[in-house]
Amino acid sequence: MAIKITEECINCGACEPECPNNAIYEGGIEWKLSDGTSLSGSYQLMDGSTIGTEENQLPVSNDLYYIVSDKCTDCVGFHDEPQCAAVCPVDCCIDDENHRESKESLLSKKEKLHL
Repeated sequence: MAIKITEECINCGACEPECPNNAIYEGGIEWKLSDGTSLSGSYQLMDGSTIGTEENQLPVSNDLYYIVSDKCTDCVGFHDEPQCAAVCPVDCCIDDENHRESKESLLSKKEKLHL
């Protein structure tokens, strides 16, 4: 399961440096799959679409920090718990019910992101 940041976010930024996949971005900032990963070329997203790993993508949120679900592995393979949730002072990093994945799927995603 991926993590999402709720509207309770106070934009403190504590979560961003903790993400081993560079899946967390400040509101309004464009993102790339290649940011903090070893991905190159094209990559198939969870929704089935394919994008270039070096292509800038539109921000998921313009106002709050956000998590790119296609890069989030719930810290599986890195830590025992999601680090963003562990450091969040207002507990706004929660399970994203719209992006459920098994532990095996998250480990596979981690391997793809970090060859």
